[in-house]
Amino acid sequence: MKTYVLAGGCFWCLDAAYRVLRGVSEVVSGYTGGASANPTYEQICTGRTGHAEAVAVTFDPEIIPSDVILDAFFTMHDPRQLNRQGNDVGTQYRSAMFYRDEEERVLFEAARDRASETWGGDVVTEITALETFYDAEEYHQDFFAKNPHQGYCLAVAVPKVSKVRASFQPYLLPV
Repeated sequence: MKTYVLAGGCFWCLDAAYRVLRGVSEVVSGYTGGASANPTYEQICTGRTGHAEAVAVTFDPEIIPSDVILDAFFTMHDPRQLNRQGNDVGTQYRSAMFYRDEEERVLFEAARDRASETWGGDVVTEITALETFYDAEEYHQDFFAKNPHQGYCLAVAVPKVSKVRASFQPYLLPV
């Protein structure tokens, strides 16, 4: 099993989209990349902690290759938007990949290069060493499944999940 820590806007969307893929065993929403210890959602929302909303995606590379996990990440969000995704604005919504070791850093850079070709350049995704990942509050975990009719989920998460379903059909869980 491998775990990648990725940030691409609101973690609810990344969580929902990764959960439709075969081989993904766990998705944990959380915060990383900032200076303060044990941040809360309210603190993150101020944009002053330096943390990004992120997900820790655990997957089996024998079932779903690392490149598919990373390419799906670049399908779920627009990596050309600096410190935002759509109407979600602030450094907490930045596009970022947090590596644990040199091997991950190299994989992440290669994925960012592929995404740059796909998106026509101007990818602003930062690649940074992972320090501490803090789990988000329980109500953020698997938010979409718990709140499928919530307005934000319908307007923002559903289209992202649909993009992943359309682009990665061989890796989808049965419906």
